[in-house]
Amino acid sequence: MSREASLVELVEDASDRFADRPALIGVDGTALTYAMLTRTIRALGRDLRERGVGREDRVALVLPAGVPAATALVGASAFCSCAPFNPGYGVREFEAFFEDHRPKALIAARRESAAARLAAGRFGVPVWDWAVRADSHDRSCRLSGPSPYAPSADGQGQSLDVGLTLYTSGTTSRPKLVPLSQANLSASARNIAEWLRLGPRDRCLNVMPLFHIHGLVAGVLASLAAGASVVCTPGFSAVDFFRWLDDCAPTWYTAVPTMHQAVLARYAELGDRSRAPRLRFVRSSSAPLAPDVMAALESVFQAPVVEAYGMTEATHQMASNPLPPSRRKAGSVGLPAGAEVAILDEARHQPVPQGDVGEVAVRGPGVTAGYVDSPQANADAFAGGWFRTGDQGYLDPDGYVVLTGRLKELINRGGEKIAPREIDEALLAHPAVSQAVAFAIPDPDYGESVGAAVVLRAGWSVEEYELQRHVAGRLAAFKVPCRIVIAGDVPKGPTGKLQRRGLAAAFGLTVEGRSGAEGTHADPAIERDIAAAWCDVLDRTDVPAGARFIGLGGDSLAAARLVNRLRARFGVELSLADALAASTVREQAVVVRRALDQSER
Repeated sequence: MSREASLVELVEDASDRFADRPALIGVDGTALTYAMLTRTIRALGRDLRERGVGREDRVALVLPAGVPAATALVGASAFCSCAPFNPGYGVREFEAFFEDHRPKALIAARRESAAARLAAGRFGVPVWDWAVRADSHDRSCRLSGPSPYAPSADGQGQSLDVGLTLYTSGTTSRPKLVPLSQANLSASARNIAEWLRLGPRDRCLNVMPLFHIHGLVAGVLASLAAGASVVCTPGFSAVDFFRWLDDCAPTWYTAVPTMHQAVLARYAELGDRSRAPRLRFVRSSSAPLAPDVMAALESVFQAPVVEAYGMTEATHQMASNPLPPSRRKAGSVGLPAGAEVAILDEARHQPVPQGDVGEVAVRGPGVTAGYVDSPQANADAFAGGWFRTGDQGYLDPDGYVVLTGRLKELINRGGEKIAPREIDEALLAHPAVSQAVAFAIPDPDYGESVGAAVVLRAGWSVEEYELQRHVAGRLAAFKVPCRIVIAGDVPKGPTGKLQRRGLAAAFGLTVEGRSGAEGTHADPAIERDIAAAWCDVLDRTDVPAGARFIGLGGDSLAAARLVNRLRARFGVELSLADALAASTVREQAVVVRRALDQSER
């Protein structure tokens, strides 16, 4: 089959050969075979056409991770332009997405995604529920809900149709939309499958979110291209990880470095009880993997760790370390894999001699044709047939790609790419703030975290924790700045644009003393009670000093349970934003102490 196949052809090719083999598997043991998956995708395509969705229309998806979400993503991408969003976003973020994407409809899980539904209503976008059919023997899904559109006469999606539209983020500009054709997706899926030598006996434990290119292409589509199976988890959970390994018997998993670190921490907690099964390999991508973490993973799983390098604009993988017996190099992202890689002179955009440092550029069948409605961004990013990644690096004597830094100012928090402007805008929405600039600060757990500096309006006074709480009420938890400096001025360039580079050093920011806890003494008894609550909701026996709630596997659901426990224990009114903005036991103790002091006044 051609690498420029449509997604229906990609799945049906595997179905023709492996109809009765499992394709998508839930952690509860439910599964769709390739034959079932093909029927469900075809039925979704017919339903979309009957509801008026054509090949060039865009449909938003907001679905919790799992088999139904993976099915909807593959199926919708095969018949229209699918735009998956993070279910954890708030109303304002969804409104911004709807404004940019202008989807024809929203597909959401029944009785879920309240924020997305509210935003859709404000834009007049119909919402269709996607749920498992109660009368189905094969666990197939269906759409429900009225459509205001006349049926579309379009047929099956074609290889050059846009199948997926995802955000990528700039630093001082609005996030850009990346259209990926079905040919891009098919080519990248087949490339990864071949590079990893995937076959019908392989099974991926996919812990990556399905609204990111990593989980979509490396976890799901690459497996489907090879006739392999995918365990679709509800999202990463260090607590559940080893149980999933035992119950689902995967042969590999792919994750970002912070997830790998959490897996190692959980393994150390479990001790002899973990008995980690031997995997065929472990894959890491989306952020640099420390050599000592790679070595520890290989020791635990008795398997090679393959580090890869990917971007949304290249439909994920551009380079990767190979599997044995070929050489893997710690500290390198490997050999070109699925794309040509060149190192360009930053001024003339011409290739530099091997070994010289320059800007990493790629070209190949997985690379997008260009951003949506962004002529200047396209002119900046594409030169001489190459896509300029914004990353800096070199090719070593063996042709392996070594990254040395990033030319772009995007904040890479453990694989989560954050546009600083989002943080700027959230801070500027506070009435006390007249200027704001967000930037990356070093972080031992995530590589980078979010820092910010603000200038206050004359006559105003505000504390750091209040600004963090404000941001936590507007944006997702991982975007809340760890440190916010209240400054007299922030650096600007000759044209008046904010200068982000070097601000972490200029303001002397470190990871200690975060969230306004500096100089504030929390009651040790409060800290002990909060630590006990953490152990309860995170299923732990202790909380390491300085550990962060999210770093220990805490998510929004666990945070909600924690807030309920703290409200009951201390009799103070706390919000989810309070718990997420203050991410260590000490910081939460400071928040509780302040709330108690205010209630006594």
